[in-house]
Amino acid sequence: MALSFTDDNSLFNFVVKEGNGIKGLVDSGITEVPPRFIQPPDYRFNKQQSSSPYETMTIDLSELDGPNHDQVVKDIVHAAETLGFFQVVNHGVPLDLLDSLKTAVHEFFNQPPEIKAAYLDGVTPNPTVKYATSFFPANEKKWMWRDFLKMTYTNDLDALEFWPNEIKELVLEYINTSKKMVNRILKALITDLGVKLDDSRLDTLIGVTTVLMIFYPICPDPNLTIGAKKHSDMGMLTVLLQDDIGGLYVKKNDENEEWVEVPPTKGALVINVGDALQILSNGRYKSAQHLVRTTNTVSRVSVPLFNAPVPAAKIGPFPEVVAHDGVARYKEVTFQEYMSNIYKNPDGGKMALQFASA
Repeated sequence: MALSFTDDNSLFNFVVKEGNGIKGLVDSGITEVPPRFIQPPDYRFNKQQSSSPYETMTIDLSELDGPNHDQVVKDIVHAAETLGFFQVVNHGVPLDLLDSLKTAVHEFFNQPPEIKAAYLDGVTPNPTVKYATSFFPANEKKWMWRDFLKMTYTNDLDALEFWPNEIKELVLEYINTSKKMVNRILKALITDLGVKLDDSRLDTLIGVTTVLMIFYPICPDPNLTIGAKKHSDMGMLTVLLQDDIGGLYVKKNDENEEWVEVPPTKGALVINVGDALQILSNGRYKSAQHLVRTTNTVSRVSVPLFNAPVPAAKIGPFPEVVAHDGVARYKEVTFQEYMSNIYKNPDGGKMALQFASA
């Protein structure tokens, strides 16, 4: 017999405190979405607002080293200026590693809840690793339909000691190989702005690396829920590994409020611009709102890698860009101030950028 979760306290205890997560709800045999997960109509994904899958620009990064270097840079810049999302192939991240990561996500979340619960807040001995369903479960009126394991990189020793044994080496390799790719893309974007940064300044802008392993279980009624609500990422660039299920949608920068699906492409990684890069570029590069829908047919997994400034880093439009534009569209804030503003108002969308507006 399926458990009943109409009572908010029992749901909170089962999902959050005991670490059963959404996977535990599904495994219990529920046939209806508990009220805590039923999103207000404005937060649900309306397929009528979406068009056919967007032919996301796919860029061959290997050509950055060849005679087509200038054209590849133009393609990267154009993608960052328009949709804020693009896909890259021949990116230097081993394809067998990407396949292993997707398998590892399924294996981790298919473990008994008591094993995953060892990484809950208040249980895990190290804050660089956290298993959860929500970032702010006590504060959020409605929860998203997903479980995740968050790993914040500080150094290899901590990762090897505290991260789950079955995934730690995979995630470290994902970080190390992706970081090289991120550096190349970011240097191309910043150079095109007419800005020259030394390595130490660049390091402060991508000094915090966080990996999420996200599991989106089958949902009894996808029309009522959302896997990831409308939001833009707060950092510089995000690298996303998605499986072949689909369900990632991006909002086009136009007046039609149109959402387009980013189709899975074998061997590709999705790159998207974050708020910090939009601020630094004085609005030239666009951080894209995106969301993830749920499904009632098969569980979905993804592995985003977030590259963000260190908390003390100052983010404001580059002086060279302001001199060219004649106006600063954003004020200078520390990245910690920007993050704190988001944490106070975790409602998604791009409202956080208003905090930094000049």
